[in-house]
Amino acid sequence: MIVCVCHRVSDRDIAIAASAGCPNFEALQDDLRVATACGACRDCACAVFEESRVAGGSPGARGMAVAAQALLAA
Repeated sequence: MIVCVCHRVSDRDIAIAASAGCPNFEALQDDLRVATACGACRDCACAVFEESRVAGGSPGARGMAVAAQALLAA
């Protein structure tokens, strides 16, 4: 699923970065540019990143639920 439309960053891209050892969300923004344009995806991207770090690199159900809510609200 695409999380950041502006830079076409998916939940899988975020999970891969998390499993590769990306230390924090700011570093993720530097690497993938997620949530650096309009900012509408920031909450969703943060949730997916945190869930992926906890789950060892796979996007978790909570992060996906936040992503779905963000899309429905838009």
